[in-house]
Amino acid sequence: MNAQQTPHDPDGAPAVGVVLVAAGSGTRLGAGIPKAFVEVDGSSLLEHAIHGVLATARVDELVVVAPAGWEDRAQECLDLAAGCPCTHRTTVVTGGAERTDSVAAGLAALGPDVEVVLVHDAARCFAPAEVFDRVVAAVREGAAAVVPGVPVVDTVKVVEPSPGGPEPVVATPARSTLRAVQTPQGFRREVLQRAHAVPGAGAAATDDALLVEQLGERVVVVPGDARSAKITTPEDLRAAGGRVAP
Repeated sequence: MNAQQTPHDPDGAPAVGVVLVAAGSGTRLGAGIPKAFVEVDGSSLLEHAIHGVLATARVDELVVVAPAGWEDRAQECLDLAAGCPCTHRTTVVTGGAERTDSVAAGLAALGPDVEVVLVHDAARCFAPAEVFDRVVAAVREGAAAVVPGVPVVDTVKVVEPSPGGPEPVVATPARSTLRAVQTPQGFRREVLQRAHAVPGAGAAATDDALLVEQLGERVVVVPGDARSAKITTPEDLRAAGGRVAP
């Protein structure tokens, strides 16, 4: 499932690989198919996401992580989005039961020359190229881990969980210190590999940056973009101008 790859940046900068996570079931979307294969404007979320990744000049390699049993469909999406011939090295691999399993599978499939890894969610299929560029630039400048984020506009309360009943507020963090985090998230490859190698570290992790934080490594935030909003619910899909189609 590989295509020819062109050489990466002629200035000798480290090669960049993207792990595009598309293995989610999409239960909350209620489409009856994995979320990555739901359509917006006649193309699947996965196709839109692939277009965005391959339009980014800094990317050398793309690994698509597909749900078990949907690998051929993912390859079709990749072929449609990438065009022929594709000038990037591309691969489709099978995801796992948890998001961290899927990322680990994609990470293992990257070529040995890749030193900078971006982890991106297919559900954030309209993330613009500028966000990819900012993340890659920050990693190449020395950051171990980089996440795009946007300022939080709502007041956020930290509560003591009490399912089914009133929840006491225990803190109100200043909005100026809060960011809603998006993808692609960028990492030095060896840092991300160490984070995924910690036994049990990813059981409850909602993103890879948390795994890196748990190593004691510093994570930095660069500006995200409203277009990188995640498609999770039917309302999100309608907001994206989409329709559910198998």
